[in-house]
Amino acid sequence: MRPQENGVPEPVRSGKYLRYVALGDSQTEGVGDGDDIVGLRGWADRLAEHLAIDNPELQYANLAVRGRRAGEVRSEQLGPALALRPDVATVVAGVNDLLRLRVETSTVADHLEAMFAALTASGARVATVTFPDLTRIIPLARPVRSRILDINDRIRAAAARHGVAVAEIARHPSVADRRFWSEDRLHCSPLGHQLIAAAVAHALQVPGSNDSWNEPPPPLPIPLSTQRRATAELRWAATFLGPWLGRRLRGQSSGDQRTAKRPQLHRIEGLRS
Repeated sequence: MRPQENGVPEPVRSGKYLRYVALGDSQTEGVGDGDDIVGLRGWADRLAEHLAIDNPELQYANLAVRGRRAGEVRSEQLGPALALRPDVATVVAGVNDLLRLRVETSTVADHLEAMFAALTASGARVATVTFPDLTRIIPLARPVRSRILDINDRIRAAAARHGVAVAEIARHPSVADRRFWSEDRLHCSPLGHQLIAAAVAHALQVPGSNDSWNEPPPPLPIPLSTQRRATAELRWAATFLGPWLGRRLRGQSSGDQRTAKRPQLHRIEGLRS
């Protein structure tokens, strides 16, 4: 590692990445890109495939589990991640905390920074993302907007202290585009996962990556009429919001009884386009 002007060590990449480990919650697990029957793909899988183009010998593990809060990601995934000795890692967590009735964003940021610090100290190159403003796609989420803006500022500051690469998803023009999101509006669609993978690859300066991910999306088709939009909102509330609120009231999580889909390092076989 070489020192930066501000005294924070800057990782030096020697050769190609050999071991990639992803830590996080449902977005990193890949919810919204595939399903539990055919299998989930997700942005971390897509990033691993990109890294494997540069080095076919790459091994990849994904420790993410849906529903996990930042503290749970730290307590459950950081130790196993360090044991796998990654030379590149991604840490994306915190949205599940922000959606709770009460949360201290400083505590969430502390968990994230602890993971940044431990992984970079182990020699890994680490990347993370900032979170989009959910109120632009879910108006009912307006109470959490200030939390999202605050945690993003804290993520940027913690990342700067530890030499962590940041993909600025929060600032992308697609965050209000319904094509970026799955039907539940909390998880990205395959197109959204593809965009995040490209953004993280660019933040890591992976060969073959560029800033084209940050270009504005093509114009949306003709917008829905007021009546169709209202019908869509009611259908979304019944199909997704109601069950989500029900789990919260019962103290349940979508990740109960679930484990990581890829807990050990394995080669990437059969790259997908």
